[in-house]
Amino acid sequence: MYAGIAFAATPPAPPLDKGGMEEGVAHARYLWSQSPHGKMLERILPPSIEPGELPEPRSEGARLAARYCVQCHYLPSPRMHIADKWTTIVVRMVWRMQGKGNLGELMKEMMDRIEAPDDQEIVTLTRYLQKHGLREMDPRHPGLKSEAGKMFSIACTQCHAAPDPRRHTAREWPEVVERMKRHMAWANTVVGPDSLKTMPVLDTGEIVRFLQRHARAEPKPQSK
Repeated sequence: MYAGIAFAATPPAPPLDKGGMEEGVAHARYLWSQSPHGKMLERILPPSIEPGELPEPRSEGARLAARYCVQCHYLPSPRMHIADKWTTIVVRMVWRMQGKGNLGELMKEMMDRIEAPDDQEIVTLTRYLQKHGLREMDPRHPGLKSEAGKMFSIACTQCHAAPDPRRHTAREWPEVVERMKRHMAWANTVVGPDSLKTMPVLDTGEIVRFLQRHARAEPKPQSK
């Protein structure tokens, strides 16, 4: 979540144990609640993942993501973007943490209490995000030429690359699609006037069936 800026008149925040991811998130939430910019910053990312749900949650990369990313928005999942995209995103985010964003003086004010990672931490964080980044569906996949494939591509690429259907099994995909629907509804609270809604309306059921047709096979039960 966004930490924003805590002004002098704000009561002191609870002590932060920088080695604990949950404590870091709680501290960031506290600062965000005190920030006059909190409501604006809240809309950047939908809430989607907690520190313990990160890939390899005990790794240094996960710790750095929970420490630095939550200062400015909800914790991002590494699977939000493909590996190649994470490099430029980390550079841009660090630039903003240093108060050099495109909002001028307002950015400096918002980042007044924000910490930026050092060079080695940037390398570690970037490698972690790339390692666990989204695996994109091959754009040459013949399934994308179908009406269902086109609908799937339109829905997903509003926020990120179209994921490889083999990322999940047929049984897992309905729950994943429902979670994505909640994210899109969350975003549309701000950017969803009728004039901007996708036409034709996206058929979630058809998208699920498309993903299930191309999903990863269910693991075989272990023989006793």
